[in-house]
Amino acid sequence: MNALQDLHYRNHFSRLGSHFFSYVQPDAFTRPHLVHTNDCGAALIGLDSAAFTSPAFLEYFSGRRNLPGCKPLAMVYAGHQFGVYNPQLGDGRGLLLGEVEGPGGLWDIHLKGAGQTPYSRNGDGRAVLRSSIREYLGSEALAGLGIPTTRALALIGGDEPVYRESVETGAMLVRLARSHVRFGSFEYFHYRHDYDAVKQLADYVIDRQFTDSHHAAAGHRDKYWQLLHAAVTNTAHLIAQWQAVGFCHGVMNTDNMSILGETFDFGPFAFMDDFEPGYICNHSDYQGRYAFEHQPGIGLWNLTALGHSLSSLLDTDAIKDALSHYEPTLTASYAELMRAKLGLATAQADDKVLCVELLDLLARQRVDYTRFFRALSHTDPTRPEAALLDLFDDREATGPWLQRYGQRLLCEEVPPAERQRRMLATNPKYILRNYLAQEAITAAAQGDFSHIDTLLRLLRHPFDEQPQMDNYARPPPHWGKHMPISCSS
Repeated sequence: MNALQDLHYRNHFSRLGSHFFSYVQPDAFTRPHLVHTNDCGAALIGLDSAAFTSPAFLEYFSGRRNLPGCKPLAMVYAGHQFGVYNPQLGDGRGLLLGEVEGPGGLWDIHLKGAGQTPYSRNGDGRAVLRSSIREYLGSEALAGLGIPTTRALALIGGDEPVYRESVETGAMLVRLARSHVRFGSFEYFHYRHDYDAVKQLADYVIDRQFTDSHHAAAGHRDKYWQLLHAAVTNTAHLIAQWQAVGFCHGVMNTDNMSILGETFDFGPFAFMDDFEPGYICNHSDYQGRYAFEHQPGIGLWNLTALGHSLSSLLDTDAIKDALSHYEPTLTASYAELMRAKLGLATAQADDKVLCVELLDLLARQRVDYTRFFRALSHTDPTRPEAALLDLFDDREATGPWLQRYGQRLLCEEVPPAERQRRMLATNPKYILRNYLAQEAITAAAQGDFSHIDTLLRLLRHPFDEQPQMDNYARPPPHWGKHMPISCSS
């Protein structure tokens, strides 16, 4: 592990040229303070967590000083926002500080909430503590579940007021990502007919992210088809994981979609409590475009927009061919994940019907999604326990499905104890429920950051029992259900 001054910073993105970004110096907080630091994030870039205690760490990551070798820049991009193309977006409050090679590979270090940039569009360039805590915890919660995501290194607080719906406290999030290139990055140059820049950006992503083995796996296709194909299949796997765990992104605009197929730009996200296919976690999404059940379809819509933005590099047939892999990949991935949640080691013809019937039952009965699968992991369907049945308003409604499920398990050769072990390693006991995040936010506003630390440690091991933390697995209080989460951050 390295000390802060020993990290080797690179600036590959800046070599693309000034039309891809603007150099911007961070607007530092007057009196910054550490809210929280993440030793798991530090390990990804090979940073000794002892660096968190150094005064230099706070100086560098609050924008007061530049990291040695770093050239802070704001990236430009465009995007379809709620289906409408916006030709000029960009990092309005975030700066790419540089890239670091660590044990976890090459990572961007990004400072979110660092002040105004040329792309702020009359915004103040700040982030608020509320949304920064949510992203900090949300990214680590997904990582704990094994879902591809950006990560977090640290959360910095400041005394400056930030004006949103009300006056809030400002914060800066130090974000780690394997890339900050978005679908909208390609759209920006495509719609400006700057096809040389499209090619330049595509080559940058391929050279940085694709290995020789990845090229070989894609067969004889050219590298730009491989780029689109990788975005298609990675995004399909990602959204299958979101659906299986009950995660809602909230704002799946093309500027919020990572070219690598990782969860990116946390806004009004939520993990579902009661299973509700039409659940809308973003109270600004008036038409429900990004409702939970629409996420798979929106994924394909966004990828189609990406494919169009690569049409200067690929012909129509090649784009259609790459996109054709989305639906079968997502369907197969989701089916595999749901079989695992049900403890089914083999695939049978009627498994889809069994799953659909279960989800219909959970929706009708408004059953807590996470608690149901955790309770099912402990249950013999021929003798269902109260912990499972008590989740239903109508206990009798569970009978027919549990009977079919029990019959299906007879086709499995896995011993019940092993099936239970596998299900407990697949169905989390703990998720970042909205009310838990809100309790941490409320405490942090009073200067108490202990809730953030507790949740971070809990969510690193969401499948473990952690009996001393059982209260974090309870159903949300009435006030904690359907909390309105906005885009304002």
